[in-house]
Amino acid sequence: MSKETLTSTFTELRNGFLRLAMRFLPNKEDADDALQEAFFRLWKHADQIGSREEAEALTVVTVKNLCIDTLRKKNHLPTVELDENRDDSISDSATDSLEKEERFRMVERIIELRLTPLQQQILHMKEYDGKTYSEIAESLGMQEPAVRMQLSRARKEIRECYLKQMER
Repeated sequence: MSKETLTSTFTELRNGFLRLAMRFLPNKEDADDALQEAFFRLWKHADQIGSREEAEALTVVTVKNLCIDTLRKKNHLPTVELDENRDDSISDSATDSLEKEERFRMVERIIELRLTPLQQQILHMKEYDGKTYSEIAESLGMQEPAVRMQLSRARKEIRECYLKQMER
């Protein structure tokens, strides 16, 4: 793939890659840094990339890995001031909040690993963007019942996987 084609492909898909990075990294600057680093890594290997789909797939994997690396680095740096009474002051609401966050992360992992890209896209458009079934169908060039069916299957898969993991 030529470097011009790679650049145009990356530019067209940049917003989607940014949303992906923002799922991992709430800080927009960190997400932008991950995108820039992913593009730089792909740029070095542009001659080895055969198609637009391959470039897109490689970028998604690279962005995810870079985001995970960024999170791991941040977890190694202490960001909380030392407070000797901290453990005494943790309330049940803080514990509940941590449990909710852990369940949310589990559902996100299920979505990434178990749903098809189409199901992920429909779920994101419905739940995160708040679009209606007709808006989703129109933007994806699908029939509205097909969108409903895909969303139903996605939710069922998430529910089943979540319950299996909770049984462990």
